Amino acid sequence: VQLQACGGGLVQAGTSLRLSCADSKRTISNNGMGWFRQAPEKEREFVAAVNWNGGITDFADSVKGRFTISRDRAKNTVYLQMNNLKPEDTAVYYCAASLTSNASRTRKSYRYWGQGTLVTVSS
Repeated sequence: VQLQACGGGLVQAGTSLRLSCADSKRTISNNGMGWFRQAPEKEREFVAAVNWNGGITDFADSVKGRFTISRDRAKNTVYLQMNNLKPEDTAVYYCAASLTSNASRTRKSYRYWGQGTLVTVSS
């Protein structure tokens, strides 16, 4: 597994971004996938997760209703659509592949991590 996250940038509050996470080795189609984020001087926190076939998703309360997670198994890619962004969403966003097929909130469930992509939301 080799995850590559992209799509971050500097945006204004209230706008949208879509992050993508692709596996260049094409091996994540049966893995649960997650997005986490880490703001400066804060712990890395769970954002969203999706199970292996996209049928089950889970979101942190702070993003519920604003973010969606989806996956294209044929493209070995997972997406995080972020709408109505807020300054508190500013962080480095990491995608991760789980050791299981489930959607998990727990960091220890994830074995493979991408390099992170920075999202900055200005007020």
